[in-house]
Amino acid sequence: QVRLQESGPGLVQPSQTLSLTCTVSGGSITTSNYYWSWIRQPPGKALEWMGAIAYSGSTYYSPSLKSRTSISRETSKNQFTLQLSSVTPADTAVYYCARANDLATNEYDYWGQGTQVTVSS
Repeated sequence: QVRLQESGPGLVQPSQTLSLTCTVSGGSITTSNYYWSWIRQPPGKALEWMGAIAYSGSTYYSPSLKSRTSISRETSKNQFTLQLSSVTPADTAVYYCARANDLATNEYDYWGQGTQVTVSS
């Protein structure tokens, strides 16, 4: 059973960088053909895919967020991280990490429980 757990601060000040970590257990983030994604849901809005890091270490980003987003990994800890810079209140959302075996299908087989991040001074 693969499990994902998000961690990070629940409150971030405007203009700062949001940093979240997803810790994976029950499976390796380097296992072939899996893509480890960050997805968020602002209040009252739909889920938004932010980006992903592949089993190979390659990264993929949403065009609308690419300039502010960085996804990296720490294979020794089986973790991958999200950094979102220059945040505004519009970045307030529940942030999820999830696993997919095909980014094109937008289908995820495992999700973290999600973590609320509020951007406010």
